[in-house]
Amino acid sequence: MMGELFIRSEKNPILTADKWPYPVSAVFNPAAVKHNGETVLLVRTESRSGFSHLSLARSQNGLTGWIINDDPTLKANPDLGEGRKGLEDPRVVWVPELEIFVIACVSFRTEYENIPYGISLIGTPDFHTFKRISKPLNPGNKNSSMFPKKIKGQFALIHRPVIEDVPYIAVSFSPDLIHWGEEKAILSTRQWQWDSDKVGLGCPPIETRQGWLIIYHGSSGKANKLVYRVGIALLDLESLKVIKRSQEWVLGPETGYEGGEDGIVFPCGHTIDQKTQELRIYYGTNDSRIGVAISNINEILDYLKACPDH
Repeated sequence: MMGELFIRSEKNPILTADKWPYPVSAVFNPAAVKHNGETVLLVRTESRSGFSHLSLARSQNGLTGWIINDDPTLKANPDLGEGRKGLEDPRVVWVPELEIFVIACVSFRTEYENIPYGISLIGTPDFHTFKRISKPLNPGNKNSSMFPKKIKGQFALIHRPVIEDVPYIAVSFSPDLIHWGEEKAILSTRQWQWDSDKVGLGCPPIETRQGWLIIYHGSSGKANKLVYRVGIALLDLESLKVIKRSQEWVLGPETGYEGGEDGIVFPCGHTIDQKTQELRIYYGTNDSRIGVAISNINEILDYLKACPDH
């Protein structure tokens, strides 16, 4: 038996709507990355009209002293087929082959009337200028992130198909970020367990010597409400097959700002201290605020090593 893998920051919740420089109803589900010595978050921000955009927030220590842009950083662009419901749930990775950060976020596609969920890929070298790259895959898809390096010579995109309640996380491949295919399922729901209803990517994949560390969310019904918790898995570096997977959830809602035991913890971003291997995951709490939970890559890998082979 081990202690808790993830410890909540005493500063939680670190960001709330009342800290925003303009009126919003909620801030949650942030992408996270280290850039120029700062922690940079791209925050899903819900306007008081109910639509989402992405806001940039920066901090020297990743916990306090946040500097938030005075205006929305990224909004849906109808001229590019992004529906007015907005942009949601970003993940961001640095892709060395492109020498840019690539943001993958949910965008609502105007060319599909009945299945609006889609993905937009957006590139930025510096979080000041942004350029749309593509809208990969046909809707519906969400919970997406690029892998931070090519897999067998191709770009790889992890995502969750939402057509006909497909119960798995998938990965698709592309030579050019425009044309995508070869979709294959990599991690599915498990009947009667804590992740029996839905599974979806949490933070972007993390490369380790043992494999790709995947932090994912899973949900199950409780009193007609889905409770969202966090699990972990390890994928083979080349085949992307699951090697290990936690039987138990490793972070679940429990505090008031997370909605209590029936609430939501929904991670979308992480940062890693390369020297100490400290891992911070930034997560949405009950679709309203942002929290941080702290762990260590080596401790997580030790935990997974003790799990049964998948």
